[in-house]
Amino acid sequence: MVKISPDPIDPSKVYDLITANSAGSVVLHYAVVKPMAGATGTTSYIDYATNGDTEAELRAIADILAAEFSVEDVLLIRRTGRLGLGEIISLVAVSSPNSDDAFEACRQGISRFKKMQTIIKNEVCAMTPTDATE
Repeated sequence: MVKISPDPIDPSKVYDLITANSAGSVVLHYAVVKPMAGATGTTSYIDYATNGDTEAELRAIADILAAEFSVEDVLLIRRTGRLGLGEIISLVAVSSPNSDDAFEACRQGISRFKKMQTIIKNEVCAMTPTDATE
């Protein structure tokens, strides 16, 4: 299953979305907005928007993971909109009969999320008192 949503990802409901009838392992990875210090200050929030068929790109990632690894199910969720520090950006969840495939498929999913072509990221920074004095 793939999902694009402007709504927050609720970790308490995610496990119920992935099929795990024959899985011996379920791996979930949440990416969150973290503060990054840069030349223009420290991250205040990030705006995520779509440009193109993001759902198709997510389906393609899920299909690749299913083809390359022994998985029962793949769940990919991607947020859009303005996300503040600590908010969940995305989820990669994989269920598999074995833990090696579950972990590696999840790791590959994370890597592919970082390279998505249909997601536009605009990081907004604010000067902090220490930034202003340097």
